[in-house]
Amino acid sequence: MRCLPLPGSILAEWLYEAGIGEARAALIEDGAILQARLEPDDPAPRPGAILPARLVEITVRGREGRVTLEGGGEAILAPLPAGITQGAALTVEIVRAAIPEAGRAKLAKAMPAESGAHASSGADLLARITATGHPVRRLQSHEPDLLEAAGWSEILEEAMTGEIAFRGGALRMTPTPAMTLFDVDGQPPLDALAIAAAGAVGQAILRHDIGGSIGIDFPTLEGKAARQAVAAAIDAALPLPFERTAMNGFGFLQIVRRRPRASLPELLRADPAGAEARALLRAIERTPPPIRANHRVSRRVRDWLAAHPALIEALARRTGVQPVFEAD
Repeated sequence: MRCLPLPGSILAEWLYEAGIGEARAALIEDGAILQARLEPDDPAPRPGAILPARLVEITVRGREGRVTLEGGGEAILAPLPAGITQGAALTVEIVRAAIPEAGRAKLAKAMPAESGAHASSGADLLARITATGHPVRRLQSHEPDLLEAAGWSEILEEAMTGEIAFRGGALRMTPTPAMTLFDVDGQPPLDALAIAAAGAVGQAILRHDIGGSIGIDFPTLEGKAARQAVAAAIDAALPLPFERTAMNGFGFLQIVRRRPRASLPELLRADPAGAEARALLRAIERTPPPIRANHRVSRRVRDWLAAHPALIEALARRTGVQPVFEAD
């Protein structure tokens, strides 16, 4: 999805790293991260991918089914092509990637591809940020760490913990299978707190690439005008397209945005050991020589790395040192 221009974004640029096990990008303006994006190495199909598939189950007659995808994986297909029968082959376009959830992932969503569409793997992170129109600077591990200077680790911690501070209050961000929830906390006056929180929520949604249903629990405000002012603050902070409700008398407001892929909090929380391990690989790769070979890590990180030997070999190639990871 093409990003809308941001106010005062002439100087904004993407910083991009082709890291070990993941690609990273951040849209930076005035030294701060406006948007943070992470794409772990994953064979699962991306949004926009066009793939051969086979209908293995009709789940809602005439409307929805389940397909297996060439190369592995499954997706929910909707709408069903007229007259299609179970077992039929067809070509599909992925419109939403699989979403990680506790227990099992929510299947990707697909639609029938247009006639004559050619097979495609879908746009990767580099292609997507290039398409926004902002300049892209590709970073190398021997260069100054501009991502970290802009607060990359703080953004990852924010995504993992859900704790987001803003002037005058704090947000608690909680992804759930139904929606991402924001709870607002702070001191009176409540009208000013709610308006400040509305801006902070809009910035967090963009920063963490949050889509789908989003619920915000503001303080209860007296009077329709105060509630309308908060809704207007949401509209000012969050670029279209999105839909929202009015704030109800209990302070709850709901936003709905496109959700082509998992948000940054969903990605990190679905595999915390992997997130920690990839961050460690990044830190080691960026360590000036001489780089030590032995590293003590948590047991879960050691086990995750042992299950991904190709990443250890990639680190060895990039640093010239064969790393050994031992559990504390």
